[in-house]
Amino acid sequence: MCGISGIINLRGKFSASELESLAVKMANTMVHRGPDDSGVWVDETGYCALSQRRLSIIDLSPLGHQPMISTDGGAAITFNGEIYNYLEIKNELEARGVVFRSKSDTEVLLEGVRKFGETIFSRMDGMYAFGHYDQRSRELVLARDPFGEKPLYYTEQNGYFAFASEIHALPVLPNFDAELDRESLAQFLAFQYVPAPRTIYRSVKKLPPGHFLVLMPNGRVEVRQHFAFRPFVDHDPERDLDELADELEAILLESIRGRLISDVPLGAFLSGGVDSSAVVALIVKALKRDIKTFSIGFEGAEESEHILAREMAAHIGSQHNEKMLSPNVMSLAQTIGRVLDEPNADSSCLPTYLLSQFTREQVTVALSGDGGDEMFGGYGRYFLTLEEEQKKRAGDSALANWTPGSAYFSQRILIFDEYCLNELLGSIPEGTKDLLANLRSRLDNTDRPLLARMREVDTDNYMPGAVLAKVDRMSMQHSLEVRCPILNQKVARFAERLHPNNCYKNGQGKLVLKQLAARYIPREWLERRKLGFGLPMNLWGREELLKSLRTLALGKKAMAEQWIGRENVERFVLKQEQPNTFSTYQVWCFLILEIWLRNHLAPGSQVEESTSIWRSIFGRRSGALQSARGLRGAQE
Repeated sequence: MCGISGIINLRGKFSASELESLAVKMANTMVHRGPDDSGVWVDETGYCALSQRRLSIIDLSPLGHQPMISTDGGAAITFNGEIYNYLEIKNELEARGVVFRSKSDTEVLLEGVRKFGETIFSRMDGMYAFGHYDQRSRELVLARDPFGEKPLYYTEQNGYFAFASEIHALPVLPNFDAELDRESLAQFLAFQYVPAPRTIYRSVKKLPPGHFLVLMPNGRVEVRQHFAFRPFVDHDPERDLDELADELEAILLESIRGRLISDVPLGAFLSGGVDSSAVVALIVKALKRDIKTFSIGFEGAEESEHILAREMAAHIGSQHNEKMLSPNVMSLAQTIGRVLDEPNADSSCLPTYLLSQFTREQVTVALSGDGGDEMFGGYGRYFLTLEEEQKKRAGDSALANWTPGSAYFSQRILIFDEYCLNELLGSIPEGTKDLLANLRSRLDNTDRPLLARMREVDTDNYMPGAVLAKVDRMSMQHSLEVRCPILNQKVARFAERLHPNNCYKNGQGKLVLKQLAARYIPREWLERRKLGFGLPMNLWGREELLKSLRTLALGKKAMAEQWIGRENVERFVLKQEQPNTFSTYQVWCFLILEIWLRNHLAPGSQVEESTSIWRSIFGRRSGALQSARGLRGAQE
């Protein structure tokens, strides 16, 4: 796992040494992603520079050093991730005459892109983000894995094109445009993350999951899709669950075997839920492999996942490790807001950060069960929406005007719905209206079963935006690589074909996955109420949250008011102080935004330190107020 970055000298304004210096600065903002090694490469014309910070996982020798150059010197790559089936691809390339110097998957990817072109994506089982530069064609290719496990950002401004694993790497570039994107601010408040391809900055984009980008020699950018999860497009009829479980078990075992390849210590997260328990059970009971498992618990919690995890580990036979914690939520929030490259208000960032920290004490790689809810239909909000659909079909007059899009994209999944957004911002930006309308129309389209549409929309949006971004950012703060066996193209193709009745029936979801897990785990354990991975409510004291909200949102150093308006913020705080209108999630979302702004757009922040951009854009108080008035004016 690594932190990658690169810069293309579009207008030739930098010398080769200046380009190299910038690439090194970018990489050095991400030491946490790669503490083991660093490297930089500049092509002979001074047009392209690639850089990297490396976390060594496979081939720990100097031969795995990056950026890596092809044997003939014609191409270079900087790569973040793992290609689990790289040995199969390597054999195919060797049969075509390619001679390898290392044992690393990086070299296989480097040569695979050259030999196979864009068909390399359908051949790979992996999580990845990479930049591949061909010196002959002068083309840069950027690519991101099918599900968005690994991040990749890019920008074009001031005569250069640049990319990086984290936005933190981009403000070191000369005259970086650090203006916030108004649409992104609204969408963050709505979704708790900024949906791709937007980012919090107007000048930066995310490469969407399952896409690759080609930067042509003339500066033209083309973005193309190489993978999509589309349930029930090409589907099977309803089938026997045991037959399906046989098929899924074979696919998952293959996926897990690849993810157990490592030259460093490896373990697994274990929550006691279906997904992570199924993964660990297959490792220990089916593959007969010993593995360390990790969970955390919280002092004073009435219910805690660590108890379920302990029981599950004892039954499965893993080498279990657990730790009890009593964290200070607001102190941890300050840490989270500081280290996030863009705001993410998923409250499980906090326990994920703590679990990653604990796990990294013993291992460098951890397997997880992420992806099970989206792939196989496990969220409670799916069940509630399906039950409403069934009632409407039965003639329930109370649901006469009900539509799945409006029901689902409400406070069922949104933090701030349109009513709350309008209250806070004064109006809703047109792009945010369009995004919500598009997502709702995808659910209202009756071409496929509703469960298939919900799984698809969440795999495209919620999973990469909230879930996987949280796992990547929090784990990489501790230089821990997290691998997800369920997020595999073969697993996805299997899940796509499932009939809805093989996913959900009688209030129970993930039927196929549970059928498989029940071969190794007592079925009654699999039917236990899902606790969710979060801090217990006794740590989310209403009074403490409100005190922090008032202090941060209305204090002298308040930042969010510059984009939202002081009066709107005051009205929001007063509303939250009323017992009947208090929302933990809305308060948390606002707090994360405020903390992030203070750490990234305030004097002395990372942007200030690296580019002094604050002085030129926001440094004068009048300029800041002008930006705030401009935003409010546009809203009014």
